Amino acid sequence: MWLQYLMGWLRRLPLQSLRRWWLVGLCFFAFGSAILYVFRGVFHMSLIAATFISAEITIILRFGINDRWVFGHRRPTFIRLWQFHVASAGGASIWWAVSNILPRFGIHYLIASTAGTACSVFFSMFTNFLWIWRHRGKAEMAPASTESVADASHGK
Repeated sequence: MWLQYLMGWLRRLPLQSLRRWWLVGLCFFAFGSAILYVFRGVFHMSLIAATFISAEITIILRFGINDRWVFGHRRPTFIRLWQFHVASAGGASIWWAVSNILPRFGIHYLIASTAGTACSVFFSMFTNFLWIWRHRGKAEMAPASTESVADASHGK
């Protein structure tokens, strides 16, 4: 019984979007590490400031690419941007905490950043696919007033 449920669930996965999401994520992992290195290693910013700034830059850029290329929206909306920002804040909080705690135990900040990324990835995947860019049913996408107006005109 549970195997049939699992197989059905796996068939419904948006594989192309998942592949693209992982590709964007891996590219931005490298890009974010480079930005972190520039702010921390070149400009000698505090680790707290460098991780915050690099996270914010990558969040905004990643939203644009995810919205257009991964999930196929022609134009971004402020609602999706806000949802992505809120969801990313959760993932970024996980990443930021790990990236700032591990160096206190002697782990290099770029290795700590990698560990933080690994810790936050599944949280981000969950929020991206099941909240922000989930496939909405017709009832959720259709104007709510259509049926109620028709019902009202027939005295129901």
